[in-house]
Formats: sequence, C-alpha cells, structure tokens
Amino acid sequence: MRVPETNEDAEELALRALVWTLAEPERAIRLLDVTGLQPADLRARASEPAVLAAALGFLENHEPDLVACADGLGVPPAALVQARARLEA
Repeated sequence: MRVPETNEDAEELALRALVWTLAEPERAIRLLDVTGLQPADLRARASEPAVLAAALGFLENHEPDLVACADGLGVPPAALVQARARLEA
C-alpha cells in the first residue's frame, strides 16, 4: 500500500525545485519576472506554500524546465504537478 504524501513532502519537493530553478541565472531571472517577486521577497518568503506553489507553477508553464527539473531531482514530472496542487489546496 502506498503511503499518501503530505504537505510537508510537497513543501520539501517544491523547495528542492526552487533551488534547482535558481541555480541557472537566466531561469532565475525569468522566475522573478513571471512571478513578480523581488529577490529580497523570494529570500524572505521562500518557505511559504504560496511562493513554493508559484515556483512549481512556473516550471509547469514551461514543460522543458518541468521535465529537466524532475530529471534533476529524480522524480517524475507529475510529482511536481501534484506537489503544486497540494500546496494550493
């Protein structure tokens, strides 16, 4: 039987995805542009579910990044999509 994932699991996965996103400067700038966050705001609010969901939504909206991030984290892309849904619930 599969153990259901928790919001803490979603937050941990989203935080890992955010770190992955910010590791590439052009992608990081695009994230800030799309979300409207300022670097200081992102640093201060990086652990908030709404910010983490926005970061995952950013990846979802550009499938190549979603797939590359999932591959980099060793998870299926659907796991990132599901984590965003749990964080927005």
